[in-house]
Amino acid sequence: MTGIKISRGSNAHTFRARLVTIMPGYSWTVHRASRNDTQLVATGTQSSGFNRTSTLRVIWNISTRGNDTYRAMSAGYGAKAPWVREHTDTTLALALRGLQLAYEHEAQKYRACAAALQFGRQAPQQGEGGGRP
Repeated sequence: MTGIKISRGSNAHTFRARLVTIMPGYSWTVHRASRNDTQLVATGTQSSGFNRTSTLRVIWNISTRGNDTYRAMSAGYGAKAPWVREHTDTTLALALRGLQLAYEHEAQKYRACAAALQFGRQAPQQGEGGGRP
C-alpha cells in the first residue's frame, strides 16, 4: 500500500493551529515528519518556571482512505516523566476528550476510595453497626 504524500508545511501548520485552538494552555511543537509521510507528531507542554508540569503528545495518522486517527498521550510532572495514559479516536477533539474522560474516571475511582477511608475514620454512632457487641 502506498501512502499519500502530505505537504509538510501546510498540514503541520493546520495541525498546530487545530491543537492551539482546542488546547490553548499548552505550548505546541509539531515535529518534522519522518520518512513515513503519513504521520505527524506534536508535543505540547505546560510549565511553571523551569519545571515542566504536563506533557501531551498527539500523533496524527493520515490515511489514504480518509479514516485518519489521532492518538493522544500524556505524562505528568517532569521532562522525563513516563507516558501515563493514551487514547486513540477518529478526530483530534475526540482523542483529547477521551484521554480527559479516562483520567476523570480514574479520579472518581480514587475519590470513592478516599471517601471510604475517611468514613472508616469516624467512630460508629450508638446503635449503628461496625462495632463489637
